[in-house]
Amino acid sequence: MSPPPMINLAQLDELARRLSSLVPPGLRESREELQQNFKSVLQTGLGKLDLVTREEFDVQRAVLTRTREKLEALEREVAALTGETPGKPAHSTQQH
Repeated sequence: MSPPPMINLAQLDELARRLSSLVPPGLRESREELQQNFKSVLQTGLGKLDLVTREEFDVQRAVLTRTREKLEALEREVAALTGETPGKPAHSTQQH
């Protein structure tokens, strides 16, 4: 099973190497096999997470920024048309 494209395989290999280096000296003869097992477990675990790529995150952040800017511009426009202060309603509907 190959990991989703969002997982950096080089970093995964490095993490698997670090984990296998922690194996006691008596078990080092199976170090390569353990490294592969670590890598497989990491790929499976990370693959189950609901992650997005950095690119997807950046795109959504840009969309949110543009939406916020448009909303603020519309609030200013409505405030100018109604004589209100932006962000504050002209009449409070709250009861004290």
